[in-house]
Amino acid sequence: MMDLIRIIFAILLPPLGVFLQVGFAGAFWLNILLTLLGYIPGIIHAVWIIARR
Repeated sequence: MMDLIRIIFAILLPPLGVFLQVGFAGAFWLNILLTLLGYIPGIIHAVWIIARR
């Protein structure tokens, strides 16, 4: 159930979904960069991080 909520957050605001999963780790900062460069790469990265763990 919690992963579903994280994925919804990842679609709406990708860095928030990653933050809820890993905190202020490197993946969070990478996701912010990807989201700034393009919203879709940020979503893909966020969903991948959540699904991987």
